[in-house]
Amino acid sequence: MSSRFGKAWLMAGYFFLYLPIVTLIVFSFNDSKMVTLWGGFTFKWYGVIAHDTEVVDAFLLSLKVALMSATASVFLGTFAAFAMVRYKTFWGRTSFSAHINAPLVVPEVITGLSLLLFFVMCERLFGWPDRGILTIWAGHTSIGMAYAAVVIQSRLLEMDKSLEEAAMDLGCRPFQVFFLVTLPMIAQSLMAAWLLTFTLSLDDVVSTAFLSGPGSTTLPIVIMSRARLGLNPTVNAIATITVAVVSIGVFAGSLWLSRKETRRAAEQAAAYREGMGQPVAA
Repeated sequence: MSSRFGKAWLMAGYFFLYLPIVTLIVFSFNDSKMVTLWGGFTFKWYGVIAHDTEVVDAFLLSLKVALMSATASVFLGTFAAFAMVRYKTFWGRTSFSAHINAPLVVPEVITGLSLLLFFVMCERLFGWPDRGILTIWAGHTSIGMAYAAVVIQSRLLEMDKSLEEAAMDLGCRPFQVFFLVTLPMIAQSLMAAWLLTFTLSLDDVVSTAFLSGPGSTTLPIVIMSRARLGLNPTVNAIATITVAVVSIGVFAGSLWLSRKETRRAAEQAAAYREGMGQPVAA
């Protein structure tokens, strides 16, 4: 009985979360200009978007910023997580940990406002940078790095450190151990962190609203500005494309992670059988 009750609550939760998204996708194919009134099936709103230069440019900018910020977040988050896990004591560790985790608990509006004030001060003192793709990328990276560090740190804590010690006993230098042993073993967490930060950057609105400038409008800002003017079927089509892009990325990443985990489990089982003197299947 309790199992059925739990499943019912789970289904109700999924229904509550995903029904609005499904409704939005369905009404993106609505032929009527009244988004709440079904007028037939059509693809015309997607054709309208294809010829809307503002939407196309905003989507390309969002995609570019998301790719850049996700890559930078994983790069910086990896070194931050490695320092927190492998070096238990160093001067300023508590402060370093607090600054790494701060973007996770500080409201994003505060983060966006503080970054805006910082860039305005830099522009007045040095004449650089102008608000645009660079400032948006810096803001998204500062937030995404915290999420990436948490994901990668959890994997490093679970990893068997004796493997790194064995590699060093065999003559590997520290940087060789990192690239030949540690990095392949945390590759799945790196991909998970990249997908997470990519999604966070692609749909970020709050910090982008503070850090964007003329000619650097991202897709979420375009959607928000058009939604303020009233419900429009093109907004549904834009949101559907965004959901499709994110879903494809998450599905592809999950499939890659699943295959990687299956292969790693098979290799570990084969190594164990070989160590026990059992024949290994070809």
